[in-house]
Amino acid sequence: MVPDEWDLSDMKALITADRRGWTPILASALAEAGADVAVAGWDSEHVAQAARAVKEWGRNSQEIVADLTQGVEASGTVRQVVETWGRLDILVNNAQAQFGQPFTDITEEQWDRLMGYNVRTPFLLCQASGRQMLRQGGGRIINIISGLAERGLCNSAAYAASQGAVLQLTRSLALEWAQDSIRVNAIATGWLSLEEAHEEQSQESQLSRFIPLRRLGHPKEIAPLLIYLASNACDFVTGQAIFVDGGAIAHG
Repeated sequence: MVPDEWDLSDMKALITADRRGWTPILASALAEAGADVAVAGWDSEHVAQAARAVKEWGRNSQEIVADLTQGVEASGTVRQVVETWGRLDILVNNAQAQFGQPFTDITEEQWDRLMGYNVRTPFLLCQASGRQMLRQGGGRIINIISGLAERGLCNSAAYAASQGAVLQLTRSLALEWAQDSIRVNAIATGWLSLEEAHEEQSQESQLSRFIPLRRLGHPKEIAPLLIYLASNACDFVTGQAIFVDGGAIAHG
C-alpha cells in the first residue's frame, strides 16, 4: 500500500543498474508507486532484468545500454528519456562499484576506473538531468551511496573516497538548486544482502555482530525511503544523507 502523498503516478524516472542485483527491487518499487521507469547501465542483462520488474507492475520502461562514464552517452541517456516521455522527474543514481585493497597497492588505473564509475557517472547524470529539471521547473535526485561516505574502513580508502565525493555532490547540489524545486538527497546504506538469512544465522555472522541490529539488511528495506524521497511529500527535505544501516553509523 503506497500512501497517497507518496504517489508517483505519471512521473518519469531514470535509475542506473549494476551487478549487485538491487536495481530490480528499487525499480519495481518506483513502478509500484506509479512511475514509468527507464533503466540505464553498462550491461544489457542487468538493465533488462530491472526493466522486466517495472513492466510487471504494468508501467512503461525503457532499456538503455550505455557507457555512463562518457558525457555524450550520459547526456544521450537523459535525452532519450525526455524525447520518449516528455520529461524526467526522478533520477536515481544507484549503480556503483567497489573493491577492497590495501591503499599502497591501488594502481592509478584502478583508482581512475573506480572514480569514473562511482563519481564521474553521478556527476554527468546529475548535470544532464539537472538541466532538464531546471527547464521543466523541478525534480528529484536520489543518490544511493554507502555509509562509508561518513566513516573510514581499512582497505577501502578508494571506495570510501568515492562515496564521500557523491555525498558532497548531493549536499552542494541541494543548496544550488534549492530555489528551483529540485530536491537532492542521498540514501546511505549499510551492509545489504539479497539473501534473507534467519535470525540465528545472522547472529553467527562476524559482520552482523558489528551491526547493532545484529543482521544484514536487504535492498527492499531502502525502497520505502526511495519512494518518499522521489515523491512530492519530501518537499521540505533536501541535502540529506539518510542512513539505512542497522545502526552502524551510531558506533561513531
